[in-house]
Amino acid sequence: MSTVRTRFAPSPTGFIHLGNIRSALYPWAFARSTGGVFILRIEDTDLERSSQAAVDVIIEGMKWLGLDHDEGPFYQMQRMDRYKAVLAGMLAADLVYPCYMSVAELDALREKQMAAKEKPRYDGTWRPEPGKALPPVPEGVKPVLRFKNPQGGVVAWDDKVKGRIEIANDELDDLVIARPDGTPTYNFCVVVDDIDMAITHVIRGDDHVNNTPRQINIFRALGKEPPVYAHLPTVLNEQGEKMSKRNGAKPVTQYRDEGYLPDAMVNYLARLGWSHGDDEIFSRAQFLEWFNLDHLGRSAAQFDETKLRWVNAQHLKAMTDEALVPLVSQQLEKLGVRADARLPRICGLFKDRCDTTVALAQWARAFYADVTPHPEELAQHVTDAVRPVLATLVARLADCAWDKAAIAAAIKATLAAHGLKMPQLAMPVRVLVMGTAQTPSLDAVLELQDRQIVLARLQGA
Repeated sequence: MSTVRTRFAPSPTGFIHLGNIRSALYPWAFARSTGGVFILRIEDTDLERSSQAAVDVIIEGMKWLGLDHDEGPFYQMQRMDRYKAVLAGMLAADLVYPCYMSVAELDALREKQMAAKEKPRYDGTWRPEPGKALPPVPEGVKPVLRFKNPQGGVVAWDDKVKGRIEIANDELDDLVIARPDGTPTYNFCVVVDDIDMAITHVIRGDDHVNNTPRQINIFRALGKEPPVYAHLPTVLNEQGEKMSKRNGAKPVTQYRDEGYLPDAMVNYLARLGWSHGDDEIFSRAQFLEWFNLDHLGRSAAQFDETKLRWVNAQHLKAMTDEALVPLVSQQLEKLGVRADARLPRICGLFKDRCDTTVALAQWARAFYADVTPHPEELAQHVTDAVRPVLATLVARLADCAWDKAAIAAAIKATLAAHGLKMPQLAMPVRVLVMGTAQTPSLDAVLELQDRQIVLARLQGA
């Protein structure tokens, strides 16, 4: 069997979102799971809408997610000479022909067909046929080039997601493959690229299904067999609409900034259209071991941010404290905070209650910067009745050993001296030291905090 060669071919006409990046994940995973080659190709022929900023987000987003490419990025605008050479060969081989029908004539034809309840399509006016007289060539008009689509019969393929698909050739009109200025069109460029890059499997969104029969016919006209196709169902947003920029989709890189983990994103995205039994949480290595094209889903998948957060939380908990440190440090730096050697233990103490590294950094911040308790929590827990108890605790903490056992003993002795239960003391201490009444075990939290900061915050009551 020949080496698997897949590609991701985005158009840089806007930022890349999760619906787009899933179309990169599966071909990447298929190449990696089969020892194949994954190619990045930027389809930038839409000059008006393409931008370098969009290209940068594609490359940055893929790099963050670890979707590394083996070849590329290739840019279609840099391959124009190649396309024009193929076009010239097709013209010489009588596979394409010039068409001089104006836009106004095409519009009139379309209106006439729709009025007759016919499918709007080019009627072959300029297609040369034996014995057919073509209209006179109008002066000063540059023609488009149209592909001579086969007549009669069907174009068919066995889609790895949708199964057998057959389209009658008579349903397809003669496609424009070069504009009047000679620039080639999308469907033509794609075929030339896939041939030149020896693509064996095209794994892409099902919005391309209508392009596939046209592309297959161009492949065969050029004497090549088409690749295997897998057309992925749409990713819907939480409102059930197709995920898109217009419908509020976020750039992939925003999830990085919001504290999501790349392995968690890969895990979540993998499940938007593929499954391995009932497995919900898995590593990147497991995904690549399990992935194939036989378990791709046929129905549209719906994005659910709550589920994404849950998946992220599971991956966060599973990470070692040391592995979390650089990620949390980055988030702390955004808050103007520099961490120290305590950060691994802080991560270990708080990671079970966090779903993003941003949330974890917010907890860590209390160890490095001032806290501002919520007025309602202050009023509820730090009362006149508890202030003498806090003074006793301050005295005991001032000269005890600064470790968990000694701090726990100081708290216990303070409770005994005042005849109180743990929540009556723990809640006000948490509010004053950490800015919130809900934290992990009090002795563990205080041990990680600087003694002088603890004493100052308690005395400030």
